[in-house]
Amino acid sequence: MDSLPTTPESPPRTVPAEPGPFPLPEGRVALLVIDMQRDFLLPGGFGESLGNDVTQLQRVVPPLTELLAGARAAGLLVVHTREGHLPDLSDCPPAKLRRGAPSTRIGDPGPYGRILVRGEFGHDIVDELAPLPGEPVIDKPGKGAFYATGLGDLLRAAGVTHLLVTGVTTEVCVHTTVREANDRGYDCLVVADCVGSYFPEFHRVGLQMVSAQGGIFGWVADSAAVRAALSPVPAPTSA
Repeated sequence: MDSLPTTPESPPRTVPAEPGPFPLPEGRVALLVIDMQRDFLLPGGFGESLGNDVTQLQRVVPPLTELLAGARAAGLLVVHTREGHLPDLSDCPPAKLRRGAPSTRIGDPGPYGRILVRGEFGHDIVDELAPLPGEPVIDKPGKGAFYATGLGDLLRAAGVTHLLVTGVTTEVCVHTTVREANDRGYDCLVVADCVGSYFPEFHRVGLQMVSAQGGIFGWVADSAAVRAALSPVPAPTSA
């Protein structure tokens, strides 16, 4: 029986990025939204209890809201993460429990419930970026999204090879996750205006570290460039 004719695959779309174009192979790209939680972003949460200016992280919400809409419209897998711990704190090492001011540490009562405890109001994602039904939410006890989670299995099952990385904070959970992903063979694009830090200088240098030395950990681009690459290609018009 003759085989069916085949047509060559079109080359993947690309995003203009540093240090060079980032490919978006069809069906192999996921958007990762890291730890956009009330305890980190809202006044009175754990982030502010450490003496941080939470408005630095709130700047990420508008561009990330637009990017999230574009990724959903393009049919990308969207994965959200939340850093936090079991109610008995059995998955939180003592060194981490000592972080923060006395009586505003992990597990202590806060304005949004017990700080960084799973199931509490503050542990959940801010309303503007709430996951849609069916979008996976990965609860992680550490900084990296791969450590002690099922993220790797989820991405492998979906055939994902390329990650668009967003969320907070640039130099901590975003950087740790990108380094973990790089070691596992994923290509990562960090979306510059969709990640944020309490410290602007850490944010700037953190992005430079990702794309340095020819992209030692990945690529960096802004959300406008990513949205443009995800947008449907207009159908050709007849003359």
